[in-house]
Amino acid sequence: MGTAREIELGKLRLGAGNALFLIAGPCVIESELHACVMAEKVAKIAADAGLPYIFKASYDKANRSSLKAFRGPGMKEGLRILEKIKKEFKVPVLTDIHEASQAEAVAEVCDILQIPAFLARQTDLLIAAGKTARIINIKKGQFLSPWDMDNAAEKVESTGNKKIILTERGTSFGYQNLVVDMRSFPVMQRTGYPVVFDVTHSVQLPGGQGRSSGGQPQFIEPLARAAVAAGVDGVFLETHDNPAAARSDGPNALPLSELQALLLKLKSLNTVVRRWSTSS
Repeated sequence: MGTAREIELGKLRLGAGNALFLIAGPCVIESELHACVMAEKVAKIAADAGLPYIFKASYDKANRSSLKAFRGPGMKEGLRILEKIKKEFKVPVLTDIHEASQAEAVAEVCDILQIPAFLARQTDLLIAAGKTARIINIKKGQFLSPWDMDNAAEKVESTGNKKIILTERGTSFGYQNLVVDMRSFPVMQRTGYPVVFDVTHSVQLPGGQGRSSGGQPQFIEPLARAAVAAGVDGVFLETHDNPAAARSDGPNALPLSELQALLLKLKSLNTVVRRWSTSS
């Protein structure tokens, strides 16, 4: 097993036995006002729960089920909004990139560049992201085994960048369904990199509503608790103040009203897990 690597992000310390951290926000930037309201509210809830927090939202959902689906404000406007959130609310920000040409511009604003699960094997994208020297969060493809992520991490490492996070988001299980193999967490932690569980995408039903994805949000809490019990370093989730009206991934988003209670449970569970791991 690789030596656990601690990643510095401003005052935050990610992985290597540090506090459980949270990556959360709406799936997509719906408007400047909505993104700012969500960032402020989630940051406060995370602070009250005592969890280090990173805001996430996408400026472009390039892999929507339907051509007619809302994709976001685009890179230029999206980065302007993310920069405002970063400065105004004093939180690190994360967003996706889909093409190698986007990496440099996004890295000028965002603290963490995320590689979408569908693109986890795209060599040029991973190398371009690594060259920015930013933290790179690689989502495990729904079609990949956890040990396949060694190869994805190696591509980023080839640039000299070892600030890497690996994120589980479920594995394809038949048509329009995903399943989470809890063994993936210790397998990916063998790399030494922090491992995160994307709980809301793991309860997604891809394409389950024909022109959009469905979801099973009733399983968010039990899966999140299971992952924290398995020893993940962080939790990734999408939350919305009105999931029924969300413009992307509403069916699998956690209602904002339920976030505080969930985080308090996860924080308490993590405290017990860390106590066990240090005493064994």
